[in-house]
Amino acid sequence: MRLRIAFLFRATSMLLMLTACSGASPAPTPTLDPLAIKGRTVYKQNCATCHALEPDTVIIGPSLAGIATRAEARMPNVDAKGYLEISILKPEAYLVDGFTDVMPKDLGKKLTGEELDAVVAFLLTQK
Repeated sequence: MRLRIAFLFRATSMLLMLTACSGASPAPTPTLDPLAIKGRTVYKQNCATCHALEPDTVIIGPSLAGIATRAEARMPNVDAKGYLEISILKPEAYLVDGFTDVMPKDLGKKLTGEELDAVVAFLLTQK
């Protein structure tokens, strides 16, 4: 009887270990610096109602998942940081294909310089 119990215990333990190891691990969350942490808050307060951070998720505006990578190539001679700043301060300057110009024009005026820098820093972590 003891052998049977020991066998069942080992078999169950191995099954649990295999089950735990079989799933794909989630992508690691980047460690954010203090400015990007503040930017995440600014994003949640001002951007999240229209822009998702999940891929292929459209609320009103395009998803911002991977925006740091895409922003590098959006405008000739403009780096990712510059593109994001322009997109916030002058949203009509560059529209993503398939989306209309509905972003608030005064968002750049509502944000302080520190808030703008912070939200750009946060978006630059979205690779």
